[in-house]
Amino acid sequence: APSRVTPAPVTGEGRLVKTLRFILGDQLSRSISSLEGCDRKRDIILMAEVSGEATYVRHHKQKIALVLSAMRHFAQGLEDEGFHVDYVRLDDKCNTGSFSGELKRAVNRHGADRIVVTEPGEWRVLELMQSWEKDPGVPLEIMQDTRFLASRAEFEEWASGRKSLRMEYFYREMRRKTGWLMDGDKPRGGRWNYDSENRKSLPRDLAMPERLRFEPDQVTREVMDLVAAEFGGHFGELDPFGWPVTRQEALDALAHFTDNCLPGFGDYQDAMKSGADFLFHSLVSPCLNLGLLEAREVCEAVLSAHDQGHAPLAATEGFLRQVLGWREFVRGLYWMHMPDYGESNFLEADRPLPGFYWSADTPMACLAQTVDATRRNAYAHHIQRLMVTGNFALLAGINPAEVEEWYLAVYADAYEWVELPNTHGMALFADGGLMASKPYAASGAYINRMSDYCKGCEFDPKKRSGEGACPFNFLYWYFLIRNEGRLRSNPRMGLSYRNLDRLDGDQRGQITRQADSFLESMARPEN
Repeated sequence: APSRVTPAPVTGEGRLVKTLRFILGDQLSRSISSLEGCDRKRDIILMAEVSGEATYVRHHKQKIALVLSAMRHFAQGLEDEGFHVDYVRLDDKCNTGSFSGELKRAVNRHGADRIVVTEPGEWRVLELMQSWEKDPGVPLEIMQDTRFLASRAEFEEWASGRKSLRMEYFYREMRRKTGWLMDGDKPRGGRWNYDSENRKSLPRDLAMPERLRFEPDQVTREVMDLVAAEFGGHFGELDPFGWPVTRQEALDALAHFTDNCLPGFGDYQDAMKSGADFLFHSLVSPCLNLGLLEAREVCEAVLSAHDQGHAPLAATEGFLRQVLGWREFVRGLYWMHMPDYGESNFLEADRPLPGFYWSADTPMACLAQTVDATRRNAYAHHIQRLMVTGNFALLAGINPAEVEEWYLAVYADAYEWVELPNTHGMALFADGGLMASKPYAASGAYINRMSDYCKGCEFDPKKRSGEGACPFNFLYWYFLIRNEGRLRSNPRMGLSYRNLDRLDGDQRGQITRQADSFLESMARPEN
């Protein structure tokens, strides 16, 4: 329910103001600030499906279906509560295809005196919003998005004066603020971070939990038909769709995670396994980023499971770090450094994105399986994203803008505020260390240790170079050679460069020639 009810404003002529409240597709929370004080009899809630939001990058078909279906279900819920909802469908013949066009039409249609919106998650949409008072020409109120655990102003206050921004220290402040997993002013268990206990490889005989899938209802089926007709050329398979699209389904998904997956999440959150797309991961990030779930309730559900003895401390802390730590941190960093953040290219990477990021047609088993899972599910977990597709793009020197567009397009939970810092800063080190203290560069040995992908691959993860060598290996060493002038002075790269120094000139030459040949072949049109 709305957190407060404000007095109804009046116009200069003394009549009650008619307010148009515009809800965006990732603001599907009943607590959204733009609904505060909403008058069921007088105010109009506008929701609009616009083609521009589906095509500014060519989003995965399941991502589009998820957003549109969740919007339609949310609108129906508001109508059931007695609100006046003006809902514009994608196939409405008068639909302009843009937020601005639909807002202007709605103001004229209803004779609205003012517009109320909640601040958006993306810079490009904020720029649109800031033009809305001039056109359609009525007062505009942009309200703070209160669904996050740290406001943008709070993050900037924390960041002010710091030489470097590191998630770990922000996370500790958020732990103190919330009191979560704290015993007085000390972290529970005596440690802030149990990351070292979250890196176990999967035992061969460990059974994976069966995952909850939500059978599409009539509304979702109609949306899927629409997406197939309008966006059939976009990446991804549509038929496997089974994401939560309602508030209740999102709550069911959260309960399923805490009951069935959370106990194993901590140990194996960095593991990868052939044919196991989801392992012990929560799968709630699409619901969180749409607004069907909120960060506080997700964290509290996990903390409750721990308090009841159902989840070990390392698993609970590992999950809390992802939501209270990473999610809040990347949002703060995004807004603090936009609109220029994505323009940097510290490593001067300029190679085009290989075609196998779309086709999965590559003999590298880890990449083929990760891209194939992404195509089927609009999902891959964080280690697949960071240490397989992201690591390869880093080592191969792929243009950051092309990699970032791919991540934004293919994942159901991808919105620029969360995707850009994670890709640009964390995976590609394109910001030169603003977000991460070192590049997350790794050879095939890491993938071999954390997965079984290498057993089904034609490349040998133990060979540094030569025939049959894993491309991740010679590309790793080539990455160090190519970026020596930029990275050798990084204190966290010392061990890597000491290992590089052990290679003689002939070994370096062989690695360089093999890497150059591989990268040249990768850039050919058929690849």
